[in-house]
Amino acid sequence: MKNKLVSISLLSAFFLFAGLSEASAQSKGSSYQNAIGLGIDFGDGLTLAGFSGKHFFADNHAGKGEILFGDNLTIIQALYEYHEQFEGAPGLRWFIGAGAGVALARRSSAFLIRPTAGLDYKINNVPLNFTFDWRPWIAFNDGSDFEGARFGLGFRYAF
Repeated sequence: MKNKLVSISLLSAFFLFAGLSEASAQSKGSSYQNAIGLGIDFGDGLTLAGFSGKHFFADNHAGKGEILFGDNLTIIQALYEYHEQFEGAPGLRWFIGAGAGVALARRSSAFLIRPTAGLDYKINNVPLNFTFDWRPWIAFNDGSDFEGARFGLGFRYAF
């Protein structure tokens, strides 16, 4: 319960910061500055789902924060993503980045390193954003563990 309360508090602070930022519409309504919604992390044996938020600090530079829950595990993570537009495909961007996180379980915890690469799509003139990415993790606790078969989906309201 304490982990969930800390997670909700951190998420609320992130969204408050993102909401106070000035939203700016970019070319043809295909881009956005903030987005909040559902994040899903899935792969080899374990599926997590929870809150996901994204904020663009500059045209190509974004930060993404997530709090994910599943199978008595909570993951809190922050990722940096560098985005570039695909020519001739309005609203579709590719991104690459990395970040860190903490995995909290009932009797253990681990520090995570998370590289990421994927696609980000914002529907023109509609406030919906979808992402798909590859996001392996390197976990450090008593030892270390690498899991390469991890993927993410994001379904967010963009503003």
